[in-house]
Amino acid sequence: MEPLDIRISGRRLVVDVAGTGMPCVLLHPFPFHRRYFAGLTPRLTRARTIVPDLRGFGDSELGGPFSIADLADDVAALLDHLKIDRAVVGGVSMGGYVALAFAARHPRRLAGLVLADTRAGADGEAARANRQADLDLVSSEGGAALIAKQLPKLLSPSASDAQREEVRALAETRSETLTAAIAALRDRPDRQRELPAITCPALVIVGTEDVITPPAEAAAIATAVPRAVLVELPGVGHLANLEAPQPFAQAINGFVARAHAEISAPRS
Repeated sequence: MEPLDIRISGRRLVVDVAGTGMPCVLLHPFPFHRRYFAGLTPRLTRARTIVPDLRGFGDSELGGPFSIADLADDVAALLDHLKIDRAVVGGVSMGGYVALAFAARHPRRLAGLVLADTRAGADGEAARANRQADLDLVSSEGGAALIAKQLPKLLSPSASDAQREEVRALAETRSETLTAAIAALRDRPDRQRELPAITCPALVIVGTEDVITPPAEAAAIATAVPRAVLVELPGVGHLANLEAPQPFAQAINGFVARAHAEISAPRS
């Protein structure tokens, strides 16, 4: 199936739509694009998967600076374009930040929320300093240098060479996109206080070897969100779905089935 090439918020947005069943939007992590989920979507047998390139990534248009909230509003506009009222919305890392912003800004559109290897808190002082170092690195040496810096933390120590090469191949390296995204990540708000207001079913997934957003942060999200379920994937790192694709897909398939059953149940 050819990707959809549409206009969202005045910009070109490219999205893959495949399968049938409960609509499930998947939002990629930084610094990747929609093809990051190419190995996952065929395993999601219970979902109609909707996988966009976020602004500036992959084949989508950048169009200038953006915020994480802007990306969440793009998702809502995408659902409008596809004539979908409610969907499961999920993301990995940066995609999880966008999913949390979507939950805050468009709660009525959520049939379920998936948060994988992400956090609800804003950047602290040390993290903001690291973002600035990343901006300086991209400016001085380009996007490939940033990927080389980040790679050791993205996967577990036991990841294969093939998986490491896959990560390098999937990474976005255009400096303009990376610069805009790093600024958006740095400036995103703290959403921890919003977690108890999330009323839809939620699935929180984390790799036990994730050193970027560790299991303790996932557990804190799952505790704060009233209807959340926590799934820990043993022995894998921050990009858990790349290292453990089948368990990751099984968790989402079960969750999508749960969300579909809930919205399909007759109301008393």
